Amino acid sequence: MTNTSPSVLKMPAGFLWGVATAAHQNEGRNRNNQWAAWEAKPNRIYRGQRAGAATAWWDISPELDVSLETAAADFDRAAELGLNSLRLSVEWSRIEPAEGVFDYSALHKYAEMIGLLCARGLEPMVTLHHFTDPLWLTEKGAWENPLTEDYFSRFVERVVDALGDQVILWCTINEPIVYAYNGFLEGVFPPGARSLPRTIKVLRRMLLAHGRAYRTIHRMQSDAQVGLAHSMRVFLPANPASAVDRRAAALLDRISNRTTLDAITAGRLAPPVGFGETVTYLMDSCDYIGLNYYTTIHVAFDPTRPGLFFTRMFFDPSAELSDTVPGDTEAYGEINPGGLYLALKRLATYGKPIYITENGVPDHDDDVRPRFIATHLAEAWRAIQEGVDLRGYYHWTLVDNFEWAAGWDLPFGLFELDRETGVRTPKASSAVYGRIAQANGVPCELLEQVAPASVSRYFGGEYT
Repeated sequence: MTNTSPSVLKMPAGFLWGVATAAHQNEGRNRNNQWAAWEAKPNRIYRGQRAGAATAWWDISPELDVSLETAAADFDRAAELGLNSLRLSVEWSRIEPAEGVFDYSALHKYAEMIGLLCARGLEPMVTLHHFTDPLWLTEKGAWENPLTEDYFSRFVERVVDALGDQVILWCTINEPIVYAYNGFLEGVFPPGARSLPRTIKVLRRMLLAHGRAYRTIHRMQSDAQVGLAHSMRVFLPANPASAVDRRAAALLDRISNRTTLDAITAGRLAPPVGFGETVTYLMDSCDYIGLNYYTTIHVAFDPTRPGLFFTRMFFDPSAELSDTVPGDTEAYGEINPGGLYLALKRLATYGKPIYITENGVPDHDDDVRPRFIATHLAEAWRAIQEGVDLRGYYHWTLVDNFEWAAGWDLPFGLFELDRETGVRTPKASSAVYGRIAQANGVPCELLEQVAPASVSRYFGGEYT
């Protein structure tokens, strides 16, 4: 339980307030991974856009050295908001540009980058794999190749050796279910496949590689805190009174969520990634669970859809929806702060500390994001009141960036980016998040400004 003043929904002491980022989306000049190759193909990215210079964190100076000046300026922006942490990833293809060949100058630059964070009071959370693979690994079949577990463990060992003196919080893999589903079933990520057996194989291998990486990190660094970032969709039965709708929602929860969570806690590889076998090195292979939460989705039983497990998924048309996905007519998600509360409560049953490793909304006008941040954090506070061990929140993201298949037209940043000049302009939501971080909680006065309809819910006696 937390101490709640009449004016602030206070988070626990030592709570981490951060932003989440990823190497390919921020560094720029990545030419040696499968995403760079994918972007060069026609009709893969919205309007043919490419990451290009991204937000220029890995810029090349006139002396042909890597300049971290832009990254440092963004770290300043995060610190000035009152944040005390930042999640970033390292780019495998920079560190190991060819099989077994390690670029120690790249590792040195990452150590320098981590040092810049620490100097600003920003605790680093380092993600070791965030969707991108070196081209040499792709040529070997990437995560369909059994040897990739060995390759990844070797890579992890080099990174921990180089950065471990500055990093305690490690995230092994970002959203293995998304990497597998989008790349091998939906075909919107590389390699653009549409195969359920390949999807299952990739997800299984990533889970096994996570377990190996967890053991590698702890062998080298006993005080490390290691987890992975799981993209958790909260499936709600379309008709809660309908037994078949409830079963349909539970089935999708089992496939999309419980498969990963059971693997990294109990070590059990349940269908579809296994037959219930237990893998010893996967057992208890997380010191925390990273939660990436964006939306809830409604599920109805539909006998006409055997290929989708007899389910139909949709957003509530009466709910508030986010901006649409570029090139599509569908919203990115349904805005439901209560879904974050449900996700946290469900994760708490696994008995592990939790970090919200991503949470955000695409919002071109920044007219939704201030309310989104405040109300989602109020629901996180509510979960803490009920005993959930939540230790930090990382907003996605700091600066508008390249959003994978959606290109540059899905803005999640607290700062707007002028891609021509590189100039960052703070949005109103950056000040909102800054006020919350500085108060270590959601002030009543702020909630009255950005979400007045929610004030009585949290300050009217129901939860206080």
